[in-house]
Amino acid sequence: MKYARALAFAAAAAITVVTATGCAVARDQETVGSYIDDAGITTAVKAKMAEDKTVAATSISVETLNGTVQLSGFAKSQAEKDQAEALARSVKNVKGVRNNIVVRP
Repeated sequence: MKYARALAFAAAAAITVVTATGCAVARDQETVGSYIDDAGITTAVKAKMAEDKTVAATSISVETLNGTVQLSGFAKSQAEKDQAEALARSVKNVKGVRNNIVVRP
């Protein structure tokens, strides 16, 4: 059940990324190839978060640019924030992680 939920969440995230942003590449931004890689990284990070019971995937936003993942949103504890970062770092092709998650008291 957890695996099916994670796959459904990852598929929804991938569709949202593709349909919301389209395929346009602006000057001085990513190439189409790196855009596709970044979308895959974002989807993989969100899927790992959906599988992990300690991370509220719906409260954390994930964006990827040139292999660097940026996490933002809210966590219930420092442990949740740290776990989200660890999950992001564990995804293949991630070059770095910027953890801007705010821990709510």
